[in-house]
Amino acid sequence: MRLNPWKLSTLALLAGFATTTVIAPAIADRQPHMRGALVDMKKARAQLEQATPDKGGHRAKAIVLLKQAIDEVELGIKFDNQH
Repeated sequence: MRLNPWKLSTLALLAGFATTTVIAPAIADRQPHMRGALVDMKKARAQLEQATPDKGGHRAKAIVLLKQAIDEVELGIKFDNQH
């Protein structure tokens, strides 16, 4: 049996394509929960910023704490991406 080099190269190309289409999405978003939390915290901060400020300072403190939490999550994502 003689192997056709064109068929082999086509198979190799298809195997490479299948690998990148299956594995790439998993690599593209390795941290869906961290990113989801980040989106939710940013939405919460935006809502608090639109609320009236007469909350005894609690609204302002919540905005500050959310900013800190957003920063920590972003640092966590960055750290995980580098290690």
